[in-house]
Formats: sequence, structure tokens, C-alpha cells
Amino acid sequence: MSAEDRISVTVENGVADVRMIRTDKMNALDDAMFSALIETGERLKTEPGVRAVVLSGEGRAFCAGLDMGNFGKMASGERKGGDGLVTAERTAGGSNRAQHAVMVWREIPVPVIAAVHGVAFGGGFQLCLGADIRYVTADTRMSIMEIKWGLVPDMAGLVLMRLLARDDVVRELTYSGRQFSGEEAVQYGFATRVCADPRADALALAADIAGRNPHAIRADKRLFDLAASGAGQHEILKAESVEQTALIGTPNQIEAVMSNMQKRAAVYAD
Repeated sequence: MSAEDRISVTVENGVADVRMIRTDKMNALDDAMFSALIETGERLKTEPGVRAVVLSGEGRAFCAGLDMGNFGKMASGERKGGDGLVTAERTAGGSNRAQHAVMVWREIPVPVIAAVHGVAFGGGFQLCLGADIRYVTADTRMSIMEIKWGLVPDMAGLVLMRLLARDDVVRELTYSGRQFSGEEAVQYGFATRVCADPRADALALAADIAGRNPHAIRADKRLFDLAASGAGQHEILKAESVEQTALIGTPNQIEAVMSNMQKRAAVYAD
């Protein structure tokens, strides 16, 4: 099964519109969806002209989590011990295959905006955390649902959740598996803001980002990723200076200044 059977991608004016299209299963994560997420994310890391990415789900939900067939295999004993989750081949960043389906979106060098509606349960919740920004509907239902199945969040959830919400909030939601709304997700720090139409607003933001100096946007993301990695103050301060020095006086930075002074739309080169 090809990636196109699970995910559609269109790129227009610098914006990659990525949509999960397994609508009959509420975009649940089966083996083909894992492969499609990784393949698409890896492609967008080097796709010429991409300046921002929007990740969403078609149909009734963003992503309902792990496909039920996987739980059936666990219950029957067909799948035991995670099938080598610990010993599996890992990326340079330390991810196994399932984790990489989430972390690949954080590794894309341009901003990624997740537009979330319906449900984002378990692995689907962790997937949206891989984005830089998350727009949600007020009635979106979310859950760190793994405890329902006697499991722990293992798709980079602990790496990402601790960057967004208080430790006690993450623990309470993980221990209980309690569902919470999009409005609550904003309060907790898991979502950026509530929108009537998250995808439309995400595409509008992506278009705005695509109209900025692409080299400055990529530098911004590198700095945020460095800060999130636990780097020390001295390293971050130096990195700011390095990035700024590399930008000042470049054609795109000059174009940013001139377009503002001349009150016209900027034209940037990738």
C-alpha cells in the first residue's frame, strides 16, 4: 500500500497541505499510516519551495489513535513484548519507527501547524504534539488514552508533553486516560488556540509564514529546537548571535527591509 492511500499532499505558494485520508477508520494508525507519515515527513524535510506545513485529518477526526486491529493482536497473544520496540533500529534522534512518525514533523526545518478536530486519542494526540503549533475546535476530544489498554504513551509523548504542560497535569491525564476538550487543551498548554475552522486558520497562518524571509523562519525554528533540547543559556545566547550574523545583509533580509519601506509585498528566494 502506497503513502497516497493514507495521506494526500499538495504544495502551493510555499504551503504543504498534508491530509490524512483514512476517513473510514477516523485516520487510525495502522502500519500503512505509520509508513505514510514517515515517508511524507521525510520528503517534506527537503521538498524545494516548502516554507510551512499544515497537518490535518479528513472526515470526522484528526486521528483516533492506534488501529483496533493492533489491540486484537495483543489480546490474542499474536503480538508480544512490543515486537522489539527496545531493540528496534532507531533514528539519529533516538526514535524507533512509531516515535519517528511523530518526531519527523518536529524535525521538518519549517513550521508545522496541526489542525485538529473530532478526536485526537492516544497516538493521534501524540502525533499532533509533533507540530510546532496546534489549532483545535472547542469540542475536539483528546486523551492520553494508552492506559485504557494497559499501556504507556510511547510515540514520543513524554518528550513532547513535558515541553507544553505542567508535570502534574501530564501525570493526571496519563494515569487516568481522561478525555478533555479542545478548550481544556488550550488551558493545559497542549493546544495553541481554539478555532471555528482549524484547518482554514492553519492554512492562513501557513500562508503568512510562507510570505516571510524563509531563511529567518528556519533560523527561528532551529533556535526554538535548541532551547527545547535543554541547551544552556550560554549556548542559546551564542546561537542567537550566530543565526543573526548569518542573516544580516543577505538578499532576503535586505528584501524584508526594502519591501517594508516601500510598502509592497516581499519576494523572497528559497
